[in-house]
Amino acid sequence: MASTEDTIAVRISKELADRIISGAIEPGSRLRQDHVAEEFNTSHVPVREAFRRLEAQGLAISEPRRGVRVASFDLGEVREVAEMRAALEVLALRHAAPHLTASILDQAEEATKAGDKSRDVRSWEEANRTFHRLILAPCNMPRLLSTIDDLHAASARFLFAAWRSEWETRTDQDHRAILSALRQGNTESAAATLGRHVQWIGQKPVKTASGKTRDAFAIVG
Repeated sequence: MASTEDTIAVRISKELADRIISGAIEPGSRLRQDHVAEEFNTSHVPVREAFRRLEAQGLAISEPRRGVRVASFDLGEVREVAEMRAALEVLALRHAAPHLTASILDQAEEATKAGDKSRDVRSWEEANRTFHRLILAPCNMPRLLSTIDDLHAASARFLFAAWRSEWETRTDQDHRAILSALRQGNTESAAATLGRHVQWIGQKPVKTASGKTRDAFAIVG
């Protein structure tokens, strides 16, 4: 049975993870134990455990004599996540395809339409993630789906870092092609489109909190 400290650590790590993924806490920012403990009205013990959880998720790094900082990311990491998503989502789709019903595909189409109408990056990301979950969940492989969820969280972090504002509505032709192929029973065509789709990386110049400009990269799929 989980202790109270374990429960608090989970709550703290989830809250901090949400802030890091959303970009509210920028890459390279220091995470101070005393500040976090004070905010959550707890001791340093669950905070240290929360930091360890963030490190395990790749969201934070511990540096000797410098404490814990929010992990930065570069184009190499974005490409790594894109390639992992392509391999694992294609695997999940091949196992899910025989179990996809007309109702599931209709729901996935509605998610795509919602994404097309999104006026901000957060609502688009939510609709996009919903589409992918709907067509992959019937694979009934919980460990695989959990890993894919973690990769989508990483994708969201890249996306929010690049497109905090100035989001333009877009029509997702790949999603429509995937749905069309699945409705026709052409799993391999759907899988090939999905594999290409999740590896599309966008580039955008963004301003940091210090006022400097840097290139941000994100998976837009």
